[in-house]
Amino acid sequence: MSRKIIISSIAEERLELLFKYLLEEWSYKVKADFIKKLDKNIQIIKNQPESFPESERESGLRRCVITKQTTLYYEFNNSAIYILTIFDTRQDPK
Repeated sequence: MSRKIIISSIAEERLELLFKYLLEEWSYKVKADFIKKLDKNIQIIKNQPESFPESERESGLRRCVITKQTTLYYEFNNSAIYILTIFDTRQDPK
């Protein structure tokens, strides 16, 4: 079954900030490598959404570690995968 990927506005905003940060503080190559890892993990989520661990606190919420600094949180049902947010520890939490 092919599920549609839906990215929340919060996840989009955080991803844009992360891309900007990677370009400003690191390099285009670091950004490109991150995008490859992100795409690979989204494909895994799309094909096998139960592959990643479910939160002990929030039923249905799953966590996918993209890099040791970046984690993606998502939920899914029979028709869609909802990417809720992306958390990056390299950025200022404010």
